[in-house]
Amino acid sequence: MIVLILAYLGGVLTILSPCILPVLPFVFARADRPFMRNGLPMLLGMALTFALVATLAALGGGWAIRANQYGRLIALVVLAVLGLTLLSSHVAEWVSRPFVALGNKLSQRSDAEGDSVFSAAGLGIATGLLWAPCAGPILGLLLTGAALNGASVQTTLLLITYAAGAATSLALALVVGGKVFSLMKRSLGAGEWVRRALGVLVLCGVAAIALGLDTGLLTRVSLASTGGIEQRLINAVKPAPAPQPMLKQGDPLPVEGELPSLNGATAWLNNPPLTAMSLRGKVVLVDFWTYSCINCIRALPYVRAWADKYKDHGLVVLGVHAPEFAFEKDLGNVTKAVKDLGVTYPVALDNDYAIWKGFHNEYWPAHYFIDPKGQIRHHHFGEGEYEQSEDVIRQLLTEAGQTSLPGGYVNPNAQGAEAAGSGDYNRSSETYVGYARAQNFAGGQIAHDDSWTYHAPSALLPNQWTLDGQWNVHDESAQLDHAGGRIVYRFRGRDLHLVLGPGSDGTPVRFRVRIDGKAPGADHGMDIDAGGNGSVTSQRLYQLVRQANGTGERLFEIEFLDPGVRAYAFTFG
Repeated sequence: MIVLILAYLGGVLTILSPCILPVLPFVFARADRPFMRNGLPMLLGMALTFALVATLAALGGGWAIRANQYGRLIALVVLAVLGLTLLSSHVAEWVSRPFVALGNKLSQRSDAEGDSVFSAAGLGIATGLLWAPCAGPILGLLLTGAALNGASVQTTLLLITYAAGAATSLALALVVGGKVFSLMKRSLGAGEWVRRALGVLVLCGVAAIALGLDTGLLTRVSLASTGGIEQRLINAVKPAPAPQPMLKQGDPLPVEGELPSLNGATAWLNNPPLTAMSLRGKVVLVDFWTYSCINCIRALPYVRAWADKYKDHGLVVLGVHAPEFAFEKDLGNVTKAVKDLGVTYPVALDNDYAIWKGFHNEYWPAHYFIDPKGQIRHHHFGEGEYEQSEDVIRQLLTEAGQTSLPGGYVNPNAQGAEAAGSGDYNRSSETYVGYARAQNFAGGQIAHDDSWTYHAPSALLPNQWTLDGQWNVHDESAQLDHAGGRIVYRFRGRDLHLVLGPGSDGTPVRFRVRIDGKAPGADHGMDIDAGGNGSVTSQRLYQLVRQANGTGERLFEIEFLDPGVRAYAFTFG
């Protein structure tokens, strides 16, 4: 019920968004007609059509996207004709003739057939095909859920509720607008001029949608005006988790739970299988990580350093590798990554997330600190606060009777992708390429599990990305069908990383990176040269950009010279 209310309020707020402007002329085209026979059927047709189209988009497939594209073209033609009928009564009379038998005349004359409920509903359906509401936080939440869960009664109901909220605010505007138009016609005798003005506005709306302004410029303005309001609504329903209080050295550590069973591990590396019982008497640091996660990679130098520094003083470090992508479940891939990353302590492969669920964990990386009695005494999520974590380790070792602990804090000289992030809070956020979690895509709709030719737009807004060439987008990755395909991203950050993998046959894929249309030079990442050249040889995270100076906004482009590459996710530092 709370989510339904949130969806409804998000729809109501669309009236404040500039991207509603292109459909307003279609809504007001019948403002001088009785609301129950004209306005209401039109708004219902619009809401139901939008919900249906959005649900089909959740199903995915090229057929759904083609059908929507053709439907939009037909709707543009129909509504353009409507605009012409408003401009000229002669055109209206000529156009209406073939529709008389169908009871769907587009004329604005106030006769019985002009007031047809079916005519108004048809106008609403056409408007619903064209309506592209701004994907603010609330609609983004609904569409993400639809993509993850697929088409269902629940997702359709949420989308209908969102559209109903928009229809409510438009209905209020329509009632007020109708009274204003009637007053103008009575007081000024300006009925014909009002009609023609509406015709011009309808044609302007058709032009705006045809040029993509409703999903481009107007979307950018809209997110700036309503995004904050929507985010506050979401936070009111589900507040962000409160930050963990900072511990001072020597503060008592509470008991947070018991070390759960480790029996669910699917494989072990660097050590025979461990159990919760066999770890009794030891201070244990459990590190949840996965090898393509940039936050995990940046925290790893500290975990390795703690393992080396305190291994002779009773500390056992246990890495729990919980995969985010399917390729991270492969034993060979993880074995290679563990070796390449210099991890020598025990690693449990948690492909079934049994250990993850036992800890009720939700984050990468996540560190849990366990005392010799098997009690969880502290936890930390994400990067940072390394000195505090080391203080916890020392405190637990001291409680266990360890003396003469080595002093100071570890200070790993991390290089490459393991180096600490820039600290720029305005940097671009993690971006997934697969359709299940894709956001800020600027190349139209994404076809699900179907080969499709994408065309990169001429310009991207900040934090937008796009595909170019023939790609087959799956739930967690996009695979290139033919050489020459590109991915373009307008990002902000010092570092840009992209999780990539070769095709199913393992053949390396050559690529070339450009930044603002030029070779990266001094801004190249560790996995390419100054000319921007590199090769995808295994499934892992590739550092492609490290800006030598600053973290400013840049246009990133990667072109693949061979087919077969799989792209998974962008991360930034």
